[in-house]
Amino acid sequence: MMKISAAESQVMEALWKRAPQSAEELFADVGEAQGWALPTLKTLLARLVEKGALATQKEGRRFLYRPLVARDDYVEAESQGLLDRLFDGRLAPLVSHFSERQKLSAQDVADLKRLIQELDDE
Repeated sequence: MMKISAAESQVMEALWKRAPQSAEELFADVGEAQGWALPTLKTLLARLVEKGALATQKEGRRFLYRPLVARDDYVEAESQGLLDRLFDGRLAPLVSHFSERQKLSAQDVADLKRLIQELDDE
């Protein structure tokens, strides 16, 4: 899976929610809120096209952008990469890390218990 920067991931998130979009539409959607200039956004789009994350389609005088990478596939690869780099590929040490630093809310704990119960039931 390709490496996508934090700024590029914001562009991808906008396109995963609604595609295709033009650079101008994306600028209105995410660029202005981030304080980016339109040329900055266009640079991000060009990088994502070069990486193979986006496809372009010419429509009149503008280009429309759409993702070539499914969000679920990207999240899976990034999540596994994090686990591999920091926790020897294991999920339990990640959860333990957050638990020890009191970063798990009561809702997080309840959700984890529910997920474990669902796994046990399978």
